Amino acid sequence: MSEMINVAEIFGENVFSDAVMEQRLPKKVYKELKKTIEDGKELDPMIAEVVANAMKDWAIEKGATHYTHWFQPLTGVTAEKHDSFISAPKTDGTTIMEFSGKELIKGEPDASSFPSGGLRATFEARGYTAWDCTSPAFVRQDDTGAILCIPTAFCSYTGEALDKKTPLLRSMEAVNTQTLRLIRLFGNTTSKKVLPSVGPEQEYFLVDREKYLKRKDLIFTGRTLFGAMPPKGQELDDHYFGTIRPRIGAFMKDLNVELWKLGVPAKTQHNEVAPAQHEVAPIYAQCNVAVDHNQIVMETLKRVASKHGMACLLHEKPFKGVNGSGKHNNWSITTDDGINLLDPGKTPHENIQFLLILTCIMKAVDTHADLLRESAADVGNDHRLGANEAPPAIISMFLGEQLEDVIDQLVSTGAATSSLKGEVLKTGVSTLPDFVKDATDRNRTSPFAFTGNKFEFRMVGSSDSIAGPNIILNTIVAEAFAEACDVLEKAEDFDVAVHDLIKEYATKYRRIIFNGNGYSEEWVQEAERRGLPNIRSMVEAIPSITSEKAVKMFEKFGVYTKAELESRAEVMYEAYAKAINIEAKAMVDIAGKQIIPAVVKYTTALASSVKTVKEACKDADVSTQQELLLESSDLLTETKTALAALQDCVEKAAAVEEGKKQAHYYLEQVKPAMDALRTPVDKLEMIVDKDMWPMPSYGDLIFEV
Repeated sequence: MSEMINVAEIFGENVFSDAVMEQRLPKKVYKELKKTIEDGKELDPMIAEVVANAMKDWAIEKGATHYTHWFQPLTGVTAEKHDSFISAPKTDGTTIMEFSGKELIKGEPDASSFPSGGLRATFEARGYTAWDCTSPAFVRQDDTGAILCIPTAFCSYTGEALDKKTPLLRSMEAVNTQTLRLIRLFGNTTSKKVLPSVGPEQEYFLVDREKYLKRKDLIFTGRTLFGAMPPKGQELDDHYFGTIRPRIGAFMKDLNVELWKLGVPAKTQHNEVAPAQHEVAPIYAQCNVAVDHNQIVMETLKRVASKHGMACLLHEKPFKGVNGSGKHNNWSITTDDGINLLDPGKTPHENIQFLLILTCIMKAVDTHADLLRESAADVGNDHRLGANEAPPAIISMFLGEQLEDVIDQLVSTGAATSSLKGEVLKTGVSTLPDFVKDATDRNRTSPFAFTGNKFEFRMVGSSDSIAGPNIILNTIVAEAFAEACDVLEKAEDFDVAVHDLIKEYATKYRRIIFNGNGYSEEWVQEAERRGLPNIRSMVEAIPSITSEKAVKMFEKFGVYTKAELESRAEVMYEAYAKAINIEAKAMVDIAGKQIIPAVVKYTTALASSVKTVKEACKDADVSTQQELLLESSDLLTETKTALAALQDCVEKAAAVEEGKKQAHYYLEQVKPAMDALRTPVDKLEMIVDKDMWPMPSYGDLIFEV
């Protein structure tokens, strides 16, 4: 019988949560810490000392022997250095366990070995991690033991942000300040804080680990560089929401338990569209906590999969020809007293505050469409965007029939007087209840879709940190709110001014709204007519973060300095070049050492078979064997030629100046050479004897889990 799980008992048991702090800290210390968290003030060193001691005792009770400042450098993954609680041995040879307030608040990792885009030279090694007390510490229990993980920011000796969390926290402060300005204009005097809330849906693939280890391309790059489609893919739509197989179900059960213990509110799980593809989604959390939780989710997916004899693939496109994986970033803004500012209510045409917020977001998305596209740019996403439920590379907003109708009323007549209402859905079955359907459908092709009381940014890649997209969202919305407040705070008649501003924004930024098929060629042409950017690759997206427009905005709200933006652009160019270089070299290695020898073996055996048959019977018809021999030999020649061309490209790429030029060379020269090599190899896979083919096929990987 399956072990019973009491979620209420285990949820958050490994988290130094608010409830744990209230229980373990002196009342005065607890109140001071809460005040620090809520008001954003500097933590008193004396308070930190008490908190550190309580945290240490709690962690040791959980079996922890070490602690780490857990941070998020520009690699996109987390980093950690473990220190034990052991202090210097006493004269009698014993030791005690210690953890000071200073060790809690500040760490000093080596900053020279992380990507910095020129902010740090190798000889400038010092960096600091600083405790983010708004995100709770937790104890992670794995093969390393039990480790107390303290979420931290990471900055250089000279104060520049070297991580993804520091600018995220800055952007949260910016959107808080500007949203409070806006809602004060509408008479809200009770809300003290506004926080962006985020719920990221995480898609992933699971494959058998033994088969995974036989695919060097998966090991080196996270995706298959070669592979022919099996007879059956996702055509029958039978995997989406299908019955979860026992092996996957056992994995999901353990995954949930591990996540719940760490306070991650994993709620939804299901099979996704592609065979072997699945999804896990949490309940919303405060933005920086949601970012931390998503990093925990990705780490836990891989760890639990390994225990179940599987490998978890987080790459955006591990298999050519089937759905890629994304991370739908559901974003909203909520006050500390529970008001969701993106809730339109039953009559949105009468909800003036909501209409101003909505049109401000229209303005933000239209003005900074290039930045939103950049925030979802990574190497894997270049393979995914544009089809199979991934949104196109063109940024647009889906509002649905109800809100689009309200906007159209504002544009055409200057006033909105009605809102479309949901009709009763009649099923025609007497035993099924009739119910009121939503006034708005959904659009799976939209990159930025309104879904009732939030926006779903569907572009984000499955392997990427959600910090970047939320930094952009928070900041561009803060800018739009600030500019609206600048106008309204000076208005003599607020009601008239806000009406005029809503109409102005609705009219000017109406072009960003698109409710149709984002995959169609007609939309590409229509978007061009509207003047919307179509940024097709990561390399082409990078310049947007260092544009004059972007620098001005980020510096105004204190989210990034110009130097920090330039450093991130440099890191991204370098990351792209390195990733494609690894993929290209992996293709060269696999083609040269595995595929070509296998095809030679096959053609040799085939030629020998033809000769043997002819010797045994001169009149035997060996035309089929000869055709196969000729076809496979021609493809082998094509493969060898393409391999030599790719090798030449890779060698030339190394001589190109690092940075933007080299990234463009990999995009424009190396990637096409990689595609040219893959084409004949995938054809050969359909010909060569399966027993001779040197790696598991797509069918082996995605159907035999």
